[in-house]
Amino acid sequence: MLQILIPLISGVFLLATPENEWMSLFGKYIKDWIVVRDKEILLLYSQGESSFYLRRHILVWIKPIAAWGSLVVALTIVMACISVILRRRWTEQEKLSYPIIQLPLEMSHTDFWQNRLMWLGFALAGGIDVINGLHFLYPSVPGIGGKLYDIAPFFTEKPWNAIGWTPVALFPYAVGMAFFIPLDLSFSCWFFYIFWKVERIAAASIGFRNLPGFPYLDRQASGAYLGLFAVAMWGSRRYLADVVRKVIRGETEKQGEPVSYRIAFILGGAAFIYILLFCLRAGMSLWVAVAFFALYFALSTAITRMRAELGSPVHDLHFSGPDMILTTALPTRSFSPYDLTAISFFHFFNRAYRGHPMPHQLEGFKLAERSGMNVRRLFFAIIIAGTLGFFASAWGYLDAAYRYSGKTGYAWRAFSRLESWLTAPRPSDIPATAAIVVGFGSTLLLYWMRMRFFWFPFHPAGFAVSNSWSINLFWFSIFVSWLIKYLILKHGGIKTHRKLIPFFLGLILGEFVVGGFWTLRGVLFKTPTYKFLF
Repeated sequence: MLQILIPLISGVFLLATPENEWMSLFGKYIKDWIVVRDKEILLLYSQGESSFYLRRHILVWIKPIAAWGSLVVALTIVMACISVILRRRWTEQEKLSYPIIQLPLEMSHTDFWQNRLMWLGFALAGGIDVINGLHFLYPSVPGIGGKLYDIAPFFTEKPWNAIGWTPVALFPYAVGMAFFIPLDLSFSCWFFYIFWKVERIAAASIGFRNLPGFPYLDRQASGAYLGLFAVAMWGSRRYLADVVRKVIRGETEKQGEPVSYRIAFILGGAAFIYILLFCLRAGMSLWVAVAFFALYFALSTAITRMRAELGSPVHDLHFSGPDMILTTALPTRSFSPYDLTAISFFHFFNRAYRGHPMPHQLEGFKLAERSGMNVRRLFFAIIIAGTLGFFASAWGYLDAAYRYSGKTGYAWRAFSRLESWLTAPRPSDIPATAAIVVGFGSTLLLYWMRMRFFWFPFHPAGFAVSNSWSINLFWFSIFVSWLIKYLILKHGGIKTHRKLIPFFLGLILGEFVVGGFWTLRGVLFKTPTYKFLF
Protein backbone atom coordinates (compact mmCIF):
# COMPACT_ATOMS: atom_id res chain seq x y z
CA MET A 1 0.00 0.00 0.00
CA LEU A 2 2.67 2.50 1.08
CA GLN A 3 4.64 2.26 -2.15
CA ILE A 4 1.53 3.57 -3.93
CA LEU A 5 0.01 5.84 -1.27
CA ILE A 6 2.99 8.13 -0.73
CA PRO A 7 3.55 8.66 -4.47
CA LEU A 8 -0.16 9.52 -4.73
CA ILE A 9 -0.19 12.18 -2.03
CA SER A 10 3.05 13.70 -3.33
CA GLY A 11 2.95 12.99 -7.05
CA VAL A 12 -0.35 14.74 -7.70
CA PHE A 13 1.44 18.08 -7.20
CA LEU A 14 4.83 17.09 -8.58
CA LEU A 15 3.29 15.90 -11.85
CA ALA A 16 0.97 18.89 -12.18
CA THR A 17 2.10 21.26 -14.95
CA PRO A 18 0.64 24.29 -16.73
CA GLU A 19 0.18 22.01 -19.74
CA ASN A 20 -1.96 19.34 -18.06
CA GLU A 21 -3.77 21.94 -15.89
CA TRP A 22 -4.31 19.45 -13.08
CA MET A 23 -4.38 22.11 -10.39
CA SER A 24 -7.06 24.16 -12.08
CA LEU A 25 -8.98 21.03 -13.04
CA PHE A 26 -9.13 19.15 -9.73
CA GLY A 27 -6.67 20.79 -7.32
CA LYS A 28 -9.53 22.55 -5.54
CA TYR A 29 -11.22 19.22 -4.82
CA ILE A 30 -8.23 17.87 -2.86
CA LYS A 31 -8.47 18.41 0.88
CA ASP A 32 -5.30 19.79 2.49
CA TRP A 33 -5.26 17.27 5.34
CA ILE A 34 -4.70 14.25 3.05
CA VAL A 35 -1.80 15.58 0.95
CA VAL A 36 1.46 17.52 1.06
CA ARG A 37 1.24 20.72 -0.97
CA ASP A 38 4.63 22.30 -0.20
CA LYS A 39 6.38 22.13 -3.60
CA GLU A 40 9.84 22.76 -2.17
CA ILE A 41 9.58 19.84 0.25
CA LEU A 42 8.14 17.64 -2.48
CA LEU A 43 11.02 18.47 -4.82
CA LEU A 44 13.48 17.33 -2.16
CA TYR A 45 11.42 14.14 -1.79
CA SER A 46 11.58 13.59 -5.55
CA GLN A 47 15.25 14.48 -6.07
CA GLY A 48 16.74 12.83 -3.00
CA GLU A 49 20.12 13.74 -1.47
CA SER A 50 18.34 15.30 1.48
CA SER A 51 17.06 14.10 4.86
CA PHE A 52 13.62 13.33 6.17
CA TYR A 53 14.81 14.18 9.68
CA LEU A 54 14.33 17.91 9.37
CA ARG A 55 11.67 19.50 11.56
CA ARG A 56 9.96 21.12 8.59
CA HIS A 57 9.80 17.86 6.64
CA ILE A 58 8.45 15.83 9.54
CA LEU A 59 5.75 18.36 10.41
CA VAL A 60 4.49 18.53 6.82
CA TRP A 61 4.19 14.75 6.49
CA ILE A 62 2.72 13.92 9.92
CA LYS A 63 -0.82 15.07 9.18
CA PRO A 64 -1.48 13.21 5.89
CA ILE A 65 0.32 10.06 7.08
CA ALA A 66 -1.73 10.05 10.29
CA ALA A 67 -4.95 10.61 8.32
CA TRP A 68 -4.33 7.80 5.85
CA GLY A 69 -2.98 5.60 8.61
CA SER A 70 -6.26 5.94 10.49
CA LEU A 71 -8.14 4.81 7.37
CA VAL A 72 -5.88 1.78 6.92
CA VAL A 73 -6.32 0.81 10.59
CA ALA A 74 -10.10 1.09 10.20
CA LEU A 75 -9.97 -1.13 7.10
CA THR A 76 -7.86 -3.65 9.03
CA ILE A 77 -10.36 -3.71 11.90
CA VAL A 78 -13.36 -4.24 9.61
CA MET A 79 -11.61 -7.09 7.80
CA ALA A 80 -10.52 -8.71 11.07
CA CYS A 81 -14.09 -8.54 12.39
CA ILE A 82 -15.49 -10.08 9.19
CA SER A 83 -12.91 -12.86 9.59
CA VAL A 84 -14.07 -13.44 13.18
CA ILE A 85 -17.71 -13.69 12.12
CA LEU A 86 -16.99 -16.15 9.29
CA ARG A 87 -14.21 -18.13 10.98
CA ARG A 88 -16.33 -20.82 12.66
CA ARG A 89 -18.44 -21.41 9.57
CA TRP A 90 -15.50 -21.82 7.21
CA THR A 91 -13.06 -23.47 9.61
CA GLU A 92 -15.13 -25.75 11.83
CA GLN A 93 -18.37 -26.38 9.94
CA GLU A 94 -17.22 -26.48 6.32
CA LYS A 95 -13.69 -27.55 7.36
CA LEU A 96 -11.93 -25.66 4.59
CA SER A 97 -8.41 -26.93 4.01
CA TYR A 98 -6.33 -23.69 4.13
CA PRO A 99 -3.60 -25.02 1.80
CA ILE A 100 -1.37 -21.95 2.21
CA ILE A 101 -0.68 -22.69 5.91
CA GLN A 102 0.54 -26.24 5.35
CA LEU A 103 4.24 -25.35 5.12
CA PRO A 104 4.50 -23.17 8.26
CA LEU A 105 2.39 -25.71 10.13
CA GLU A 106 4.61 -28.62 9.12
CA MET A 107 7.75 -26.63 9.92
CA SER A 108 6.68 -26.60 13.56
CA HIS A 109 6.90 -30.42 13.69
CA THR A 110 10.18 -32.23 14.30
CA ASP A 111 9.36 -35.02 11.83
CA PHE A 112 9.27 -32.53 8.98
CA TRP A 113 12.98 -31.75 9.34
CA GLN A 114 13.87 -35.44 9.44
CA ASN A 115 12.08 -36.36 6.23
CA ARG A 116 14.43 -37.24 3.37
CA LEU A 117 11.89 -36.43 0.69
CA MET A 118 11.59 -32.89 2.06
CA TRP A 119 15.36 -32.42 1.84
CA LEU A 120 15.34 -33.86 -1.67
CA GLY A 121 12.79 -31.25 -2.75
CA PHE A 122 14.73 -28.57 -0.87
CA ALA A 123 17.96 -29.55 -2.62
CA LEU A 124 16.32 -29.63 -6.05
CA ALA A 125 14.69 -26.19 -5.81
CA GLY A 126 17.54 -24.62 -3.86
CA GLY A 127 20.14 -26.11 -6.18
CA ILE A 128 18.46 -24.59 -9.23
CA ASP A 129 18.51 -21.18 -7.55
CA VAL A 130 22.17 -21.58 -6.54
CA ILE A 131 23.11 -22.32 -10.16
CA ASN A 132 20.98 -19.47 -11.52
CA GLY A 133 22.39 -17.08 -8.94
CA LEU A 134 25.93 -17.99 -9.98
CA HIS A 135 24.90 -17.63 -13.63
CA PHE A 136 23.69 -14.10 -12.88
CA LEU A 137 27.05 -13.18 -11.32
CA TYR A 138 29.21 -15.20 -13.71
CA PRO A 139 27.52 -15.60 -17.11
CA SER A 140 29.97 -18.33 -18.09
CA VAL A 141 28.18 -20.60 -15.60
CA PRO A 142 25.17 -22.13 -17.42
CA GLY A 143 21.74 -21.30 -16.01
CA ILE A 144 18.69 -23.51 -15.58
CA GLY A 145 15.48 -21.75 -16.53
CA GLY A 146 14.48 -19.03 -14.10
CA LYS A 147 13.20 -16.82 -16.91
CA LEU A 148 9.96 -16.00 -18.67
CA TYR A 149 9.81 -17.25 -22.24
CA ASP A 150 7.11 -15.38 -24.14
CA ILE A 151 5.52 -17.42 -26.93
CA ALA A 152 3.54 -14.46 -28.33
CA PRO A 153 6.28 -13.56 -30.90
CA PHE A 154 5.61 -16.90 -32.59
CA PHE A 155 2.09 -15.72 -33.45
CA THR A 156 2.61 -12.89 -35.91
CA GLU A 157 -0.48 -13.08 -38.10
CA LYS A 158 -4.04 -12.01 -37.39
CA PRO A 159 -6.06 -13.05 -35.48
CA TRP A 160 -3.47 -15.18 -33.65
CA ASN A 161 -1.38 -12.18 -32.63
CA ALA A 162 -4.26 -11.12 -30.36
CA ILE A 163 -3.06 -13.79 -27.92
CA GLY A 164 -0.95 -11.12 -26.22
CA TRP A 165 1.81 -11.68 -23.68
CA THR A 166 1.91 -15.41 -22.92
CA PRO A 167 5.00 -16.29 -20.89
CA VAL A 168 6.02 -19.88 -20.22
CA ALA A 169 8.08 -20.48 -17.08
CA LEU A 170 8.60 -23.20 -14.52
CA PHE A 171 9.13 -22.15 -10.90
CA PRO A 172 9.77 -24.98 -8.41
CA TYR A 173 8.01 -23.22 -5.54
CA ALA A 174 4.94 -22.62 -7.72
CA VAL A 175 4.87 -26.32 -8.61
CA GLY A 176 5.07 -27.10 -4.89
CA MET A 177 2.30 -24.68 -3.92
CA ALA A 178 0.00 -25.82 -6.72
CA PHE A 179 0.36 -29.41 -5.51
CA PHE A 180 -1.77 -28.49 -2.49
CA ILE A 181 -4.50 -26.93 -4.61
CA PRO A 182 -7.44 -29.26 -5.26
CA LEU A 183 -7.07 -30.99 -8.60
CA ASP A 184 -10.19 -29.44 -10.09
CA LEU A 185 -9.03 -25.92 -9.25
CA SER A 186 -5.50 -26.37 -10.60
CA PHE A 187 -7.04 -27.79 -13.78
CA SER A 188 -9.47 -24.86 -13.98
CA CYS A 189 -6.68 -22.31 -13.49
CA TRP A 190 -4.66 -23.33 -16.53
CA PHE A 191 -7.71 -24.33 -18.59
CA PHE A 192 -9.47 -20.99 -18.17
CA TYR A 193 -6.18 -19.15 -18.75
CA ILE A 194 -6.10 -20.75 -22.19
CA PHE A 195 -9.84 -20.08 -22.48
CA TRP A 196 -9.25 -16.33 -21.97
CA LYS A 197 -6.54 -16.40 -24.66
CA VAL A 198 -8.89 -18.17 -27.06
CA GLU A 199 -11.53 -15.57 -26.26
CA ARG A 200 -9.13 -12.77 -27.20
CA ILE A 201 -8.29 -14.49 -30.48
CA ALA A 202 -11.97 -15.09 -31.23
CA ALA A 203 -12.77 -11.44 -30.54
CA ALA A 204 -10.03 -10.35 -32.94
CA SER A 205 -11.27 -12.83 -35.53
CA ILE A 206 -14.84 -11.55 -35.34
CA GLY A 207 -13.57 -7.97 -35.47
CA PHE A 208 -15.49 -5.94 -32.89
CA ARG A 209 -13.79 -2.70 -33.87
CA ASN A 210 -16.53 -0.54 -32.38
CA LEU A 211 -15.92 -2.20 -28.99
CA PRO A 212 -12.21 -1.54 -28.33
CA GLY A 213 -12.28 -3.18 -24.91
CA PHE A 214 -13.99 -6.38 -26.04
CA PRO A 215 -14.10 -9.04 -24.59
CA TYR A 216 -13.64 -6.95 -21.40
CA LEU A 217 -11.68 -9.60 -19.52
CA ASP A 218 -11.01 -7.39 -16.48
CA ARG A 219 -14.71 -6.65 -16.10
CA GLN A 220 -15.58 -10.33 -16.41
CA ALA A 221 -13.08 -11.04 -13.63
CA SER A 222 -14.73 -8.41 -11.39
CA GLY A 223 -18.11 -10.05 -11.92
CA ALA A 224 -16.62 -13.48 -11.26
CA TYR A 225 -15.24 -12.40 -7.87
CA LEU A 226 -18.58 -10.86 -6.93
CA GLY A 227 -20.14 -14.18 -7.93
CA LEU A 228 -17.77 -16.01 -5.56
CA PHE A 229 -18.88 -13.65 -2.78
CA ALA A 230 -22.55 -14.31 -3.53
CA VAL A 231 -22.00 -18.07 -3.52
CA ALA A 232 -20.11 -17.92 -0.22
CA MET A 233 -22.79 -15.80 1.45
CA TRP A 234 -25.61 -17.98 0.13
CA GLY A 235 -23.94 -21.07 1.48
CA SER A 236 -23.50 -19.38 4.87
CA ARG A 237 -26.95 -17.78 5.05
CA ARG A 238 -28.29 -19.94 7.91
CA TYR A 239 -25.08 -19.57 9.88
CA LEU A 240 -25.10 -15.78 9.44
CA ALA A 241 -28.75 -15.62 10.49
CA ASP A 242 -27.81 -17.55 13.63
CA VAL A 243 -24.94 -15.13 14.30
CA VAL A 244 -27.26 -12.12 13.97
CA ARG A 245 -29.74 -13.77 16.33
CA LYS A 246 -27.00 -14.34 18.92
CA VAL A 247 -25.85 -10.74 18.64
CA ILE A 248 -29.38 -9.40 19.14
CA ARG A 249 -30.17 -11.72 22.05
CA GLY A 250 -26.74 -11.43 23.62
CA GLU A 251 -26.18 -15.19 23.58
CA THR A 252 -22.67 -16.44 24.23
CA GLU A 253 -20.65 -18.35 21.65
CA LYS A 254 -18.62 -21.47 22.10
CA GLN A 255 -15.14 -21.00 23.47
CA GLY A 256 -12.38 -20.43 20.95
CA GLU A 257 -13.63 -17.29 19.21
CA PRO A 258 -11.11 -14.41 19.01
CA VAL A 259 -13.81 -12.04 20.31
CA SER A 260 -17.55 -12.40 20.76
CA TYR A 261 -19.79 -11.84 17.75
CA ARG A 262 -21.34 -8.84 19.48
CA ILE A 263 -17.93 -7.21 19.97
CA ALA A 264 -17.04 -8.03 16.35
CA PHE A 265 -20.24 -6.35 15.14
CA ILE A 266 -19.76 -3.30 17.35
CA LEU A 267 -16.05 -2.90 16.62
CA GLY A 268 -16.43 -3.59 12.89
CA GLY A 269 -19.48 -1.33 12.67
CA ALA A 270 -17.67 1.50 14.44
CA ALA A 271 -14.68 1.14 12.11
CA PHE A 272 -16.97 1.15 9.07
CA ILE A 273 -18.71 4.30 10.32
CA TYR A 274 -15.29 5.92 10.76
CA ILE A 275 -14.45 5.01 7.15
CA LEU A 276 -17.65 6.70 5.99
CA LEU A 277 -16.89 9.80 8.09
CA PHE A 278 -13.39 9.90 6.59
CA CYS A 279 -14.94 9.81 3.12
CA LEU A 280 -17.48 12.50 3.94
CA ARG A 281 -14.76 14.79 5.26
CA ALA A 282 -12.78 14.13 2.07
CA GLY A 283 -15.81 15.37 0.11
CA MET A 284 -17.40 12.09 -1.00
CA SER A 285 -21.14 11.61 -1.15
CA LEU A 286 -22.49 9.15 1.41
CA TRP A 287 -24.04 6.83 -1.17
CA VAL A 288 -20.79 6.66 -3.14
CA ALA A 289 -18.78 5.86 -0.01
CA VAL A 290 -21.23 3.12 1.03
CA ALA A 291 -21.32 1.59 -2.47
CA PHE A 292 -17.55 1.77 -2.85
CA PHE A 293 -16.69 0.05 0.41
CA ALA A 294 -19.53 -2.45 0.16
CA LEU A 295 -17.97 -3.62 -3.11
CA TYR A 296 -14.48 -3.50 -1.61
CA PHE A 297 -15.35 -5.72 1.35
CA ALA A 298 -17.33 -8.06 -0.91
CA LEU A 299 -14.24 -8.56 -3.08
CA SER A 300 -12.08 -8.92 0.05
CA THR A 301 -14.37 -11.61 1.44
CA ALA A 302 -14.41 -13.47 -1.88
CA ILE A 303 -10.60 -13.50 -2.02
CA THR A 304 -10.40 -14.69 1.59
CA ARG A 305 -12.87 -17.49 0.96
CA MET A 306 -10.95 -18.58 -2.12
CA ARG A 307 -7.66 -18.67 -0.24
CA ALA A 308 -9.15 -20.59 2.70
CA GLU A 309 -10.84 -23.17 0.51
CA LEU A 310 -8.44 -23.55 -2.37
CA GLY A 311 -5.16 -21.83 -1.58
CA SER A 312 -5.12 -19.96 -4.87
CA PRO A 313 -1.60 -18.62 -5.48
CA VAL A 314 -2.84 -15.49 -7.27
CA HIS A 315 -5.70 -13.03 -6.79
CA ASP A 316 -4.35 -9.66 -7.88
CA LEU A 317 -7.46 -8.47 -9.76
CA HIS A 318 -5.57 -5.56 -11.36
CA PHE A 319 -7.64 -2.44 -12.10
CA SER A 320 -10.91 -4.27 -11.48
CA GLY A 321 -11.91 -2.97 -8.07
CA PRO A 322 -14.90 -0.87 -6.98
CA ASP A 323 -13.46 2.27 -8.59
CA MET A 324 -13.69 0.66 -12.02
CA ILE A 325 -16.95 -1.18 -11.34
CA LEU A 326 -18.80 1.98 -10.30
CA THR A 327 -17.47 4.19 -13.10
CA THR A 328 -18.25 1.46 -15.63
CA ALA A 329 -21.80 0.74 -14.53
CA LEU A 330 -22.79 4.37 -13.89
CA PRO A 331 -22.23 7.56 -15.91
CA THR A 332 -19.30 9.58 -14.57
CA ARG A 333 -21.68 12.53 -14.21
CA SER A 334 -23.39 10.53 -11.45
CA PHE A 335 -20.39 11.33 -9.27
CA SER A 336 -19.33 14.74 -8.05
CA PRO A 337 -15.75 15.93 -8.69
CA TYR A 338 -15.10 15.34 -4.98
CA ASP A 339 -16.28 11.72 -5.36
CA LEU A 340 -14.00 11.06 -8.31
CA THR A 341 -11.04 12.77 -6.64
CA ALA A 342 -11.39 10.72 -3.46
CA ILE A 343 -11.80 7.52 -5.50
CA SER A 344 -8.54 8.37 -7.27
CA PHE A 345 -6.71 8.55 -3.94
CA PHE A 346 -8.16 5.16 -2.99
CA HIS A 347 -6.10 3.76 -5.87
CA PHE A 348 -3.44 2.82 -3.30
CA PHE A 349 -5.48 -0.11 -1.97
CA ASN A 350 -7.47 -0.86 -5.13
CA ARG A 351 -4.81 -0.99 -7.81
CA ALA A 352 -4.41 -4.72 -7.14
CA TYR A 353 -5.29 -7.22 -4.41
CA ARG A 354 -2.30 -9.57 -4.60
CA GLY A 355 -1.03 -8.58 -1.13
CA HIS A 356 -4.46 -8.39 0.49
CA PRO A 357 -4.33 -8.59 4.32
CA MET A 358 -7.70 -10.27 4.97
CA PRO A 359 -6.75 -13.80 3.80
CA HIS A 360 -3.69 -13.65 6.05
CA GLN A 361 -5.88 -12.73 9.02
CA LEU A 362 -8.15 -15.74 8.61
CA GLU A 363 -5.18 -18.03 7.93
CA GLY A 364 -3.61 -16.68 11.11
CA PHE A 365 -6.70 -17.68 13.10
CA LYS A 366 -6.50 -21.17 11.57
CA LEU A 367 -2.82 -21.49 12.46
CA ALA A 368 -3.58 -20.34 15.99
CA GLU A 369 -6.30 -22.96 16.31
CA ARG A 370 -4.04 -25.76 15.04
CA SER A 371 -1.08 -24.74 17.20
CA GLY A 372 -3.01 -23.99 20.39
CA MET A 373 -2.30 -20.25 20.44
CA ASN A 374 -4.54 -17.73 22.18
CA VAL A 375 -6.75 -16.48 19.34
CA ARG A 376 -8.03 -13.52 21.36
CA ARG A 377 -4.51 -12.18 21.74
CA LEU A 378 -3.90 -12.85 18.07
CA PHE A 379 -6.94 -10.74 17.09
CA PHE A 380 -5.57 -7.69 18.89
CA ALA A 381 -2.03 -8.48 17.74
CA ILE A 382 -3.24 -8.32 14.12
CA ILE A 383 -4.69 -4.85 14.65
CA ILE A 384 -1.64 -3.60 16.57
CA ALA A 385 0.75 -5.08 14.01
CA GLY A 386 -1.20 -3.49 11.16
CA THR A 387 -1.05 -0.11 12.89
CA LEU A 388 2.65 -0.27 13.72
CA GLY A 389 3.45 -1.75 10.32
CA PHE A 390 1.81 1.11 8.47
CA PHE A 391 3.61 3.87 10.35
CA ALA A 392 6.94 2.03 10.39
CA SER A 393 6.68 1.47 6.64
CA ALA A 394 5.82 5.13 6.05
CA TRP A 395 8.82 6.16 8.11
CA GLY A 396 11.13 3.80 6.23
CA TYR A 397 9.78 4.84 2.84
CA LEU A 398 10.16 8.57 3.50
CA ASP A 399 13.63 8.06 4.97
CA ALA A 400 14.74 6.27 1.79
CA ALA A 401 12.91 8.72 -0.48
CA TYR A 402 14.65 11.80 0.88
CA ARG A 403 18.01 10.06 0.60
CA TYR A 404 17.69 8.34 -2.78
CA SER A 405 14.63 10.07 -4.37
CA GLY A 406 10.99 9.05 -4.10
CA LYS A 407 8.62 7.68 -6.71
CA THR A 408 5.77 9.58 -8.32
CA GLY A 409 4.84 7.22 -11.16
CA TYR A 410 1.87 5.59 -9.47
CA ALA A 411 0.16 8.99 -9.33
CA TRP A 412 0.20 9.31 -13.11
CA ARG A 413 -2.27 6.51 -13.79
CA ALA A 414 -4.68 7.50 -11.00
CA PHE A 415 -4.83 11.20 -11.83
CA SER A 416 -4.67 10.85 -15.60
CA ARG A 417 -7.78 8.75 -15.24
CA LEU A 418 -9.33 11.45 -13.02
CA GLU A 419 -8.46 14.03 -15.68
CA SER A 420 -10.31 12.01 -18.32
CA TRP A 421 -13.33 11.58 -16.05
CA LEU A 422 -13.61 15.33 -15.50
CA THR A 423 -12.78 16.59 -18.99
CA ALA A 424 -14.64 13.94 -20.99
CA PRO A 425 -17.56 12.59 -18.93
CA ARG A 426 -18.72 9.21 -20.15
CA PRO A 427 -22.11 7.51 -20.06
CA SER A 428 -22.54 4.04 -18.63
CA ASP A 429 -20.41 1.54 -20.52
CA ILE A 430 -23.16 -0.93 -21.37
CA PRO A 431 -20.97 -3.61 -23.01
CA ALA A 432 -18.45 -3.52 -20.15
CA THR A 433 -21.26 -3.63 -17.57
CA ALA A 434 -22.70 -6.60 -19.44
CA ALA A 435 -19.29 -8.26 -19.12
CA ILE A 436 -19.47 -7.83 -15.33
CA VAL A 437 -22.89 -9.48 -15.36
CA VAL A 438 -21.58 -12.27 -17.60
CA GLY A 439 -18.69 -12.90 -15.20
CA PHE A 440 -21.09 -12.95 -12.25
CA GLY A 441 -23.55 -15.24 -14.02
CA SER A 442 -20.81 -17.57 -15.26
CA THR A 443 -19.59 -18.09 -11.71
CA LEU A 444 -23.10 -18.91 -10.50
CA LEU A 445 -23.58 -21.29 -13.44
CA LEU A 446 -20.30 -23.10 -12.75
CA TYR A 447 -21.21 -23.39 -9.08
CA TRP A 448 -24.66 -24.78 -9.94
CA MET A 449 -23.14 -27.30 -12.33
CA ARG A 450 -20.72 -28.49 -9.64
CA MET A 451 -23.59 -28.97 -7.21
CA ARG A 452 -25.69 -30.72 -9.85
CA PHE A 453 -23.08 -33.01 -11.41
CA PHE A 454 -20.31 -34.43 -9.22
CA TRP A 455 -18.14 -35.13 -12.29
CA PHE A 456 -18.16 -31.50 -13.49
CA PRO A 457 -14.45 -30.57 -13.80
CA PHE A 458 -14.57 -26.76 -13.80
CA HIS A 459 -14.25 -24.74 -10.61
CA PRO A 460 -15.72 -21.20 -10.46
CA ALA A 461 -12.68 -19.92 -8.55
CA GLY A 462 -10.46 -21.02 -11.42
CA PHE A 463 -12.63 -18.99 -13.77
CA ALA A 464 -12.09 -15.92 -11.56
CA VAL A 465 -8.36 -16.13 -10.86
CA SER A 466 -7.28 -17.23 -14.34
CA ASN A 467 -7.63 -13.68 -15.64
CA SER A 468 -5.29 -12.20 -13.01
CA TRP A 469 -2.07 -10.63 -14.25
CA SER A 470 0.00 -12.89 -12.01
CA ILE A 471 -1.47 -16.05 -13.52
CA ASN A 472 0.67 -15.23 -16.58
CA LEU A 473 3.70 -16.09 -14.47
CA PHE A 474 2.35 -19.27 -12.92
CA TRP A 475 -0.05 -20.93 -15.34
CA PHE A 476 2.55 -23.30 -16.77
CA SER A 477 3.87 -24.23 -13.30
CA ILE A 478 0.29 -24.92 -12.23
CA PHE A 479 -0.21 -27.07 -15.33
CA VAL A 480 2.92 -29.11 -14.57
CA SER A 481 1.89 -29.53 -10.93
CA TRP A 482 -1.62 -30.57 -11.97
CA LEU A 483 -0.23 -33.16 -14.37
CA ILE A 484 2.13 -34.58 -11.73
CA LYS A 485 -0.63 -34.74 -9.13
CA TYR A 486 -3.07 -36.32 -11.58
CA LEU A 487 -0.58 -39.04 -12.51
CA ILE A 488 0.30 -39.69 -8.86
CA LEU A 489 -3.34 -40.08 -7.85
CA LYS A 490 -4.16 -42.19 -10.90
CA HIS A 491 -1.27 -44.63 -10.63
CA GLY A 492 -0.18 -44.40 -6.99
CA GLY A 493 -3.36 -43.50 -5.17
CA ILE A 494 -3.92 -41.32 -2.13
CA LYS A 495 -1.26 -43.16 -0.12
CA THR A 496 1.50 -42.21 -2.56
CA HIS A 497 0.12 -38.68 -2.73
CA ARG A 498 0.42 -38.25 1.04
CA LYS A 499 3.87 -39.79 1.07
CA LEU A 500 5.14 -37.25 -1.47
CA ILE A 501 3.74 -34.18 0.31
CA PRO A 502 7.08 -33.42 2.09
CA PHE A 503 8.88 -33.36 -1.27
CA PHE A 504 6.64 -30.58 -2.58
CA LEU A 505 6.90 -28.68 0.69
CA GLY A 506 10.66 -28.93 0.24
CA LEU A 507 10.36 -27.35 -3.21
CA ILE A 508 8.66 -24.32 -1.67
CA LEU A 509 11.06 -24.02 1.26
CA GLY A 510 14.20 -24.56 -0.81
CA GLU A 511 13.35 -21.90 -3.36
CA PHE A 512 12.42 -19.30 -0.76
CA VAL A 513 15.45 -19.96 1.46
CA VAL A 514 18.00 -19.81 -1.35
CA GLY A 515 16.11 -17.07 -3.19
CA GLY A 516 15.99 -15.10 0.06
CA PHE A 517 19.74 -15.55 0.45
CA TRP A 518 20.39 -14.00 -2.96
CA THR A 519 18.09 -11.09 -2.13
CA LEU A 520 19.83 -10.44 1.21
CA ARG A 521 23.19 -10.62 -0.50
CA GLY A 522 22.11 -7.94 -2.96
CA VAL A 523 20.86 -5.72 -0.13
CA LEU A 524 23.98 -6.12 1.99
CA PHE A 525 26.45 -5.59 -0.86
CA LYS A 526 24.23 -3.07 -2.68
CA THR A 527 24.61 -4.88 -5.98
CA PRO A 528 22.15 -6.31 -8.53
CA THR A 529 21.31 -9.91 -7.78
CA TYR A 530 19.39 -12.90 -9.06
CA LYS A 531 15.60 -12.78 -8.61
CA PHE A 532 14.12 -16.25 -8.43
CA LEU A 533 10.63 -15.21 -9.51
CA PHE A 534 11.48 -13.71 -12.92
